[in-house]
Amino acid sequence: MIKLGTGVLTRGIGELDAARIAAVCAQVAALRASGMEVIIVSSGAVGLGMGRLGLKRRPTDVTKKQACAAVGQSLLMQTWQTGFTPHGITVAQVLLTHEDLRSRDRHLSVKDTLEALIAYGTVPVINENDTVSAAEIRALLRFGDNDMLSAMVASVTHAQYLFILSTAPGLVDFKGTKQIVSVVEKITPEIEAMAGGTTSETAVGGMVSKIAAAKLAGRAGCGVFIASGAEPDIITRLLRGEGSGTFFAPGGLPMEARKRWLAYFQRPSGTIYINENAVPVLREQGRSLLAVGVTHAFGEFAAGEVVNVAGPDGTVIARGKTAYSHDEIPSIAGLKSDAVAARHPHRKRREIIHRNDLALL
Repeated sequence: MIKLGTGVLTRGIGELDAARIAAVCAQVAALRASGMEVIIVSSGAVGLGMGRLGLKRRPTDVTKKQACAAVGQSLLMQTWQTGFTPHGITVAQVLLTHEDLRSRDRHLSVKDTLEALIAYGTVPVINENDTVSAAEIRALLRFGDNDMLSAMVASVTHAQYLFILSTAPGLVDFKGTKQIVSVVEKITPEIEAMAGGTTSETAVGGMVSKIAAAKLAGRAGCGVFIASGAEPDIITRLLRGEGSGTFFAPGGLPMEARKRWLAYFQRPSGTIYINENAVPVLREQGRSLLAVGVTHAFGEFAAGEVVNVAGPDGTVIARGKTAYSHDEIPSIAGLKSDAVAARHPHRKRREIIHRNDLALL
């Protein structure tokens, strides 16, 4: 999986760097010739649209941003196909919204479609479908950047590696050595503190989003490289252990796919708060969340919806599918299972969230 930022693909607002795109296409062709399957997550649609429409700043108005994306998406795909044509490779455009990965059925459909495209010998080129994601943008619930989108797709497709290529040379320890951190074994608060945002008019990510993406991909067993897309032959060099950049090692055993879907692909409808005794029961024993450990709930949610689970201090420690709605929680919070069964004799489940529907964060 290769994610390319707007700064890699352009030399300014709306100005494509044809030589760099051709170089990336040559690297992808070489990877495919060696037997690797490749998916590209490409930024640049909004930036290209801005250039074609004569805009100098990224629009803040939703409809204007969508207009830029609508203009730029066709230009972006044309650019990729032009770059791959000399190698006899066909590209396939895949536009996604968060809802496509949030719905379990559509989540699986995306996976099946990508597998079919790869089986046909194409290179899928993925981008966020900005032209239809107005509700997500207004609610600040969009992917936020293609870094997180690439990590989500890497998770769905069980990618072995994710290359996040941008203008950043890697994770730099600005507060300490001032050097690029070559390997990150575990993403700690200290590692996250090294991150910074972006000031580019065409970009929306930054090192903060890249580390968040590395965290998600790592939970799926995917190793993540963050490096400069301007470096020549950077992808193949990184695979040989020669390229400059940062490698985020996958963390431990991969999280089971369904729990990963619960943990990272959902928008929680509310929060269920638990007492201090219930925290280690969930974290250390991996048990179900029972009513006896619940104190209260926040938000409006129905039975079967995904909610956050937070400790007494408000720290979210898990996410899961609740068996009880927000208006049922107050009447059973703090009760033992027998008392819950007495109040809801027709319910099959006494647990608030069964351990099979609970993903620790």
